[in-house]
Amino acid sequence: MAEVVPKWRAVLLDFIERAGWSAGQVFFATLLAGGVGSVIDLPWGYSLTLAVSAFVSSLILTAVQYLSKLTNLAFWPDLLTRLAKTFLASLSGSMVAGAFDITTFDWESALNVAFLATVASLAKGLLAREPAAPNGQVPPGASPSTLPMGTYREAVDHAPPPPTVAATNPPDGTAGSVADGQSGVVLGETGGARPAAGDPP
Repeated sequence: MAEVVPKWRAVLLDFIERAGWSAGQVFFATLLAGGVGSVIDLPWGYSLTLAVSAFVSSLILTAVQYLSKLTNLAFWPDLLTRLAKTFLASLSGSMVAGAFDITTFDWESALNVAFLATVASLAKGLLAREPAAPNGQVPPGASPSTLPMGTYREAVDHAPPPPTVAATNPPDGTAGSVADGQSGVVLGETGGARPAAGDPP
């Protein structure tokens, strides 16, 4: 039996999953954009700064998406939304890390990093899709999230929760029952009320 995750925890995990992947994708995209060189020459500090900025940007963009109630999407719209958010998070991270100045900002490098991060996000979304799609068709329950399916659906679903058993019970708990000594109704037979079997005449 699948574990039931509370709504608040599922939403929190969804925020962390989205922001964490954005940060990781931007981090490695920044390293790759710096070219092939020795480990010492790679821009580790700059990559880490961009990753943190992308993490924060992703949290903000995800919050906007939740407030707009645009989270419960089919696979392809969900994936395209994630790609756009990754691109924007990477670009805004580069702006913050570079103390943005439109006259000196290195747009080419920032766009290269954003492009590589977006491609990585696309690959992650396609690999995370489950269950496996036969003949290229996307199953109805598929998502680009790496969270367990139940947790992800609990996070993005805006439908009110089903009523509990206690909420559906009559107020006093006795409505619809037959008091002792009164005539009952035999279920499955027509003719209205008559003494139930075992009742006194």
